[in-house]
Amino acid sequence: MQEKVLKGRKFGMAVLLLEIVLLAASVLGIIFGGMMMDDGISPVLFIISMLVFCFGWIPLLGLRILKPQEALVLTLFGKYIGTLKENGFYWVNPFCSSVNPAAKTKLSQSGDVKTTAIAAGSTAQDIELNSSKLSLKIMTLSNNRQKINDCLGNPIEIGIAVTWRIVDTAKAVFNVHNYKEYLSLQCDSALRNIVRMYPYDVAPNVDTTGDGIADDGSLRGSSDIVAGKIRDEIQQRVDEAGIEIVEARITYLAYAPEIAAVMLQRQQASAIIDARKMIVDGAVGMVEMALERLSENNVVTLDEERKAAMVSNLLVVLCGNHDAQPVVNSGSLY
Repeated sequence: MQEKVLKGRKFGMAVLLLEIVLLAASVLGIIFGGMMMDDGISPVLFIISMLVFCFGWIPLLGLRILKPQEALVLTLFGKYIGTLKENGFYWVNPFCSSVNPAAKTKLSQSGDVKTTAIAAGSTAQDIELNSSKLSLKIMTLSNNRQKINDCLGNPIEIGIAVTWRIVDTAKAVFNVHNYKEYLSLQCDSALRNIVRMYPYDVAPNVDTTGDGIADDGSLRGSSDIVAGKIRDEIQQRVDEAGIEIVEARITYLAYAPEIAAVMLQRQQASAIIDARKMIVDGAVGMVEMALERLSENNVVTLDEERKAAMVSNLLVVLCGNHDAQPVVNSGSLY
């Protein structure tokens, strides 16, 4: 189904004024026709005026108003005749009907109002939501968080926000049953396919690019690359629905609750090990410097056994978790 844009139909105001004049003339014709009938004159004027008054409102059904970034898909007795896209006051065939299968669909996205109708009637927001007009604006879809296993089998929770817009109204309306639900489903499916290719964090011997070589790709560290792949995957799936995916971004990323505590302990242990390595490297350097300075300045001469004892004591002091308690040796060194 190819989109056909209708142009040159912006004479809604002229039709409206003409209809007002015709209806006013029909009222006058009914009055004067009735008076002429009382005088025995032919009732032709009265009959014509009555017909115009009774059926003259039908052309008013063809009036259409479009705001900027709105579109109207028109069908005539089930046949697609075209789409109105430019803002303005239009007049079309009164028997044309506008189609928008997703008018009443409410998702967690911009443009979908979740208000309820009050007792006296529907609110203005509900009326706008149920309109048969299609919005051509860039909209944002924020799907619910999903629990997915990464490439290492760890369950994670992830959420994305997808910005999209309609570029082909005919495809959006006629190629899929409901383009909003279709987009939401394809977002979920594409997200699962891409997330399964990456680990949550950098892991050894994992190939995330498909080139057979292990790399440092991860959901946490390569969010821009992952988002780009998610966008491309969704775009391939929604081309048939006339939708353009502008951008896809990860909005939430965390381990699933059942393993979050364990993974936190793992991260803490890794951080402690890294810190210990740094402390040990610094302590060894300080001990080497102390021994060199003592030897250069001939402060004290130590044999290998005393050097080993001194190194041991210094490492204990420098690498310990608590402050050292000094012990003063008042006797002989040996």
